[in-house]
Amino acid sequence: MQEELNQFKRSEVWDLVPRPDGINVIGTKWIYKNKSDENGTVTRNKARLVAQGYTQVEGLDLDETFARLKSIRLLLGVAYIQKFKLFQMDVKSAFLNGYLHEKVYVEQPKGFTDPNFPNHVYKLKKALYGLKQAPRAWHERLTEFLVNQGYRKEGTGKTLFVKEKKWRLMIAQIYVDDIVFGGMSNQMVLHFVHQMQSEFEMSLVGELTYFLGLQVKQMEDTIFISHSMYAKNIVKKFGLDNASQKRTPAATHLKLTKDENGVAVDQSMYKSMIGSLLYLTASIPDITFDVGVYARYQAESKMSHLTQVKRILKYINGTSDYGILYSHSENSRLIGYCDAD
Repeated sequence: MQEELNQFKRSEVWDLVPRPDGINVIGTKWIYKNKSDENGTVTRNKARLVAQGYTQVEGLDLDETFARLKSIRLLLGVAYIQKFKLFQMDVKSAFLNGYLHEKVYVEQPKGFTDPNFPNHVYKLKKALYGLKQAPRAWHERLTEFLVNQGYRKEGTGKTLFVKEKKWRLMIAQIYVDDIVFGGMSNQMVLHFVHQMQSEFEMSLVGELTYFLGLQVKQMEDTIFISHSMYAKNIVKKFGLDNASQKRTPAATHLKLTKDENGVAVDQSMYKSMIGSLLYLTASIPDITFDVGVYARYQAESKMSHLTQVKRILKYINGTSDYGILYSHSENSRLIGYCDAD
């Protein structure tokens, strides 16, 4: 906790000021978290002070929210075609690097109240975790820096940055405080790391093995991605780890309907199952169609729908180690196969 506050001081995040009259002051709280690797081993303990952003008032201390998740599979595809390794780093207290455009005040953190000014509050100069505009502020800060270094945005997701130099490519994919990057020369990679470390406090620089629940194995001629640990966890979460396994995610003859007279089931559990399975489609594409069909019935889910969703989980239980293999090739075309009538 003290280390977190020391970081605030070094980054000049806030100023202690008298409590203003008639201004909304946002509460703060401490969050504790363990960071794990692909094997579930704890690699770092973190204490983070966050703003209770749900108390923000729109128009007063919030103009816009920004939070977006984009797939990393495009970057993996480019990496295997261009035959370069991917690396990963994260930014210490990433949101503290984003400048705020609004006047925002937060309470002093519990356990660390200034004894001389117990009623004072902090006026933020930079964004704090928990603020609704914090991801936007950090993204703007990082985007400005990368563009000034000669990078350009690619695609519509606003998170993929590309730089070309003498026909050589350098790519970086951003997700909040995680950065995945790779280049066609070691010199470009080392230069990127140096640039980032000179501007931001970075940690955990190493080869990409685990990202957003996705396990990545980079071998000499192939890249293999899977969600095996995540898949096993969701099967266990919904109590189907000891159920009989299925060879296919759905029966070929099945035709679902609204089943208006069917037995209603817990919608929150049904939605949780669908959400978990949708996340799995990034590495297990053969469930995509069935999950999409069953997702239509989230508003009024019945037992007949739940039974079929559970069948997908039983299929996942037997195929949790399956994934996608990217093989190095001169041909970058996507080739698909289908076995269906």
